[in-house]
Amino acid sequence: MLHNLTGWHALIVLAILLLVFGSTKLPSLAKGVGQSMRILKHEVREDKTTSTPDDAPVPYRHAS
Repeated sequence: MLHNLTGWHALIVLAILLLVFGSTKLPSLAKGVGQSMRILKHEVREDKTTSTPDDAPVPYRHAS
């Protein structure tokens, strides 16, 4: 049944499904990804600026 389905066909089908079912959620998804990347960059910069001795335990930080 699906013997003639190539990569391009699957890509087109996925794009149509995304447009039909996910178009209302795309802006909020993009905003969430952007905020997550911003938080990640901030944490990486913060970890580089604060250095601890090798024998000191690293405290667990819960991101909220």
